Amino acid sequence: MTFVPHGNHLIAGTWVSGGAKFPSEPAHGPAHDFSIGTVNNVDAAVQAAEDAFWSFGYSSRTERAAFLNAIADEIDARAEAITQIGTQETGLPEARLQGERGRTTGQLRLFAEHILKGDYLDLRHDPALPDRAPMPRPELKMMQRPIGPVAVFGASNFPLAFSTAGGDTAAALAAGCPVVVKGHSAHPGTGEIIAEAIHAAIKSCDLHPGVFSLIQGGNRTVGSALVQHPLIKAVGFTGSLAGGRALFDLCAARPEPIPFFGELGSVNPMFIFENALANRHAELATGWAGSLTMGAGQFCTNPGIAVVLAGSNAETFAQEATAALTDQPEQTMLTDGIAAAYRKGQTLVAETTGVQELLKTSCDLRGATPYLYQTTAQNWLANEVLGEEVFGPLGVILVADTLDEMRAVAKQLQGQLTCTLHMDDADTEAAQSLLPILERKAGRILANGFPTGVEVSDTMVHGGPYPASTNFGATSVGTLSIRRFLRPVCYQNLPAALDPTTQT
Repeated sequence: MTFVPHGNHLIAGTWVSGGAKFPSEPAHGPAHDFSIGTVNNVDAAVQAAEDAFWSFGYSSRTERAAFLNAIADEIDARAEAITQIGTQETGLPEARLQGERGRTTGQLRLFAEHILKGDYLDLRHDPALPDRAPMPRPELKMMQRPIGPVAVFGASNFPLAFSTAGGDTAAALAAGCPVVVKGHSAHPGTGEIIAEAIHAAIKSCDLHPGVFSLIQGGNRTVGSALVQHPLIKAVGFTGSLAGGRALFDLCAARPEPIPFFGELGSVNPMFIFENALANRHAELATGWAGSLTMGAGQFCTNPGIAVVLAGSNAETFAQEATAALTDQPEQTMLTDGIAAAYRKGQTLVAETTGVQELLKTSCDLRGATPYLYQTTAQNWLANEVLGEEVFGPLGVILVADTLDEMRAVAKQLQGQLTCTLHMDDADTEAAQSLLPILERKAGRILANGFPTGVEVSDTMVHGGPYPASTNFGATSVGTLSIRRFLRPVCYQNLPAALDPTTQT
């Protein structure tokens, strides 16, 4: 099945063209023109979302679950075409797009199951105590309610799972919140075909067309207008620290500030303890190389730093990691801009005082090959630039002289999505001394694993203290992410005919 994009926005059930166009920049295959979003497009989409909320926000869990499953079915029906356009636009291999499509439909179906169970409502009930002295207590009930229209920004590195029908969209729709997506210009055709799937599901479920709209990018004013629109009640974002922080500031500066749930990335450090390094240095070096280069290093959970204790085992680990990375093939990065930023970050690391180059490679305009550097923990502590994310397959080995130095590195870390402990049983005491520090630094802590790959489940936390995310109490992956688009409402002495807790 061949998919040829028409390049229009989907606004409240209608495909809308615009005057100005921007061309896609595919990794291979033909380029296509797409309408550039406007402030008027934003207003029309958000106004329709607000109108849709009065029905969709008060629909039954059964109705919303059916809608989520219908979206998943429509995506599956377009599987071949999604893979075709997705690989052309991003350069990602077919297997990656197929796996990501499965994750996307799996998220939708998981949220359908989740809301049917009803636990997310957090229903609470304090019965009336009319005879309590000195004051009687009224009957009190509490439940979570949807907040209203939500803005979602598509992510560059996940054209499916974190974009048009990705986790943010699935969670918001499950909660009962209409969604306006600002598509990412790196994969506008992929966004369009997913929007077609959602549009088909809206029609088959006979829902208000304002439940979902897609506005293509091509103009930064679209994002600014979207987060500043007075009817938008929350924002979901996955992307760069600079872009996310700018939008976060706009949300905070509104006359009615709204929550901005931004996932902004991190360096995801690994701490490799003495006995684990002595017993498994080859295994750890090979595993790290594979995790570091997966998807050309374009995962927000890419483990960019390995902290080891000085000694012969550290030297061996560095040699083995270098060897494991040396034969890695060049991979295509998602956009020319991301590739340029990778090269700029690599240059900053290479030119930092006290950094030793272990592996230097070269790549073409949109290609990526791994780089590996080594420095001391003391030098890392003195150079702030070494703690910043380089989005791509670049690794830095930090050699600490003592466990105290390793703890000092942990304490100086900025907020992280993940931190990893590589340990054997004999390292338990050392790991215990680090765990309280890492709990304050990261949303997910791993033992003897690699953080690339995020399980979509009830227990997953994909977030962390700033700058990993802009809200340390939230996650963008897993069923807990629905809480971002709900707020608690208490009901006092409501008659049964009005009681929403019995009508869910």
